[in-house]
Amino acid sequence: MGKPLQVLFLCLIFTVLLKLGQGARQGQDIKCGACRALVDEMEWAISQVDPKKMIQTGSFRINPDGSQSVREVPFARSEGHLLELMEEVCENMKDYGERVDPNTNRKTYVRVTSRDGTAMDLSDAALDSRVSSSLKFACETIVEQHEDEIIEFFSHETDNVKDKLCSKRTDLCDHALKIPHDEL
Repeated sequence: MGKPLQVLFLCLIFTVLLKLGQGARQGQDIKCGACRALVDEMEWAISQVDPKKMIQTGSFRINPDGSQSVREVPFARSEGHLLELMEEVCENMKDYGERVDPNTNRKTYVRVTSRDGTAMDLSDAALDSRVSSSLKFACETIVEQHEDEIIEFFSHETDNVKDKLCSKRTDLCDHALKIPHDEL
């Protein structure tokens, strides 16, 4: 009777460890998805601002030589505008749904409502308020913990912000190289 009990105990421990590993991976998937959605939303919001619109930054004090240390920067990428966007961007997570890769069982998050009103193919995306609220919470956490990095990346035009911010800088996506760049 001792041997079957040991086998049963080992199976139980293996099952618990497997479930814990899946839970950790799902947590990573949601954080990665929120980071990638955050980058998409920030890039889109920045693109909607007139590139000719400028804002003055710097010190408005007069230097001893009579000059001022004021410079003009594009409004879209100014720190003030980026901070304003970061306050609102996580509200857009309600527009995302969950897609599960049938081969790897990894979850990705895709926009389920278009910005321009065109129809979208939602056949393989699950729409769930639980997913939206989890994405929103993960997004808010990312914005809070990585505010400086987000401002750093978006204050200048940069290529592959998703990979640089979400994988290399914050380690939120360890599998980002396996996700196609046009997918969220």
